Amino acid sequence: MSYIKDQFQLVRNSLLKEIESIDSSLFDIQPTGFNNTIHWHIGHVLTTGETFLLGYPNSDKLPSNYATLFGYGSKPSEWNGEVPSVEELVQQLKDQLNRLLAIPNEQFSAKLEQPFLGMNTVEGIANLLVVHESNHIGQIHAMKLIIESAKK
Repeated sequence: MSYIKDQFQLVRNSLLKEIESIDSSLFDIQPTGFNNTIHWHIGHVLTTGETFLLGYPNSDKLPSNYATLFGYGSKPSEWNGEVPSVEELVQQLKDQLNRLLAIPNEQFSAKLEQPFLGMNTVEGIANLLVVHESNHIGQIHAMKLIIESAKK
């Protein structure tokens, strides 16, 4: 099962590299045609990873308000209260990667109590997580390009 851990590392490092390439002034701009911001996508990837494989919201690693801020269907235009900075989210992404890599290999073959989006095992959910994160990297990259081109 180490290949799934290799995938976690590859996709997370790609995400972190993409974030590092973005001028911080772009994080909270919502381009026309998009429901969210780059800041939201970063928090969403973090929260989804925690939810799929690390027990959130029943874990103590992320604040409980992340589900409201970054969960499916949430929008930055509806944010209230304290929102973590991108820098804080990036550190949490790095910490989370270490926890994902620490999942015992045998856990990936465990069957789910109920199938989720056609997945029957923890390995299936792990693969779904990699695809999900890759999709959001593409969204972040597209948003970056659109915002930068609009500023010219």
